[in-house]
Amino acid sequence: MPEISRFLGIVIYMYFNEHNPPHFHAEYNEHKASIFIDTLGLMEGKLPSKVMSLVVEWAQAHQDELLENWNSIRESGEFHKIKPLV
Repeated sequence: MPEISRFLGIVIYMYFNEHNPPHFHAEYNEHKASIFIDTLGLMEGKLPSKVMSLVVEWAQAHQDELLENWNSIRESGEFHKIKPLV
C-alpha cells in the first residue's frame, strides 16, 4: 500500500488494484477511514472530527494530485508523494 503523504500523525495511502469509486485512505492512531476523492466525503470508517477536518483541508489542496495518483496506481502501479499539510 503506497504511502502518499504523512503529516501531524496522519498517514494517507492508496492500495494497488483498488475498487471504484476513486478514494484514498487516512489513518490516525487506531482510527481509519476511506474518503471519496471527488466529494471528499466519508466513504467508510471514522476519524476524530479534528483529524477529519485536517484531512479534508489537505485533500482540497491536492485533489487533482490525488486523482492522478489514483489513475496512475491502477494503470501502472506508479505513484508520487504529495506534500503534507503545513
